[in-house]
Amino acid sequence: MVGQPEEKGVGRTVKYFPAFQLSIAVVFLAGCATLRHALNFQEPQIALQEINITGLGLTGGTLDLILDVYNPNDYRLRSTRLEVGLDLEDKHFGDALLDRPLDLSPTNHSRVVVPVRFEWAGAGAGMRALLGRRSIRYTLGGAVLLDTPIGDRRVGLKGTGEVPLRKLLR
Repeated sequence: MVGQPEEKGVGRTVKYFPAFQLSIAVVFLAGCATLRHALNFQEPQIALQEINITGLGLTGGTLDLILDVYNPNDYRLRSTRLEVGLDLEDKHFGDALLDRPLDLSPTNHSRVVVPVRFEWAGAGAGMRALLGRRSIRYTLGGAVLLDTPIGDRRVGLKGTGEVPLRKLLR
């Protein structure tokens, strides 16, 4: 073959590959590993850790949702958009949109702060729970747009649980 020196030994021929061919082979094998991990995609898990009230007014207020987002994948996920709806005590409380980039480390938990605007009209059940209980039931639902090694992917998010109210009353 042209461009590949050969060395003949007893019963065999040894071919030498130029450095760039070896580089291409290494990049190809690394790309296969990334693709294999990407095809084994697992959806991030979300849990509400805290609710911090940041403002109150006549018609409603604002609060920050402190989320724990776990990336179970062996590769970094980057998000360009996060949409979350919050229900408290089975009543819709508010919606949030986070348009800033998020960086979720592989097999790690990330703390994400999401601002939410609410109106008093939708807050009744949650406010009643504040007066009579030590915790409040929540449901988070939404979607996140992720940049994965095999392209953009819209992933649904869902989380349920209880948040201690002492964190609300700081």
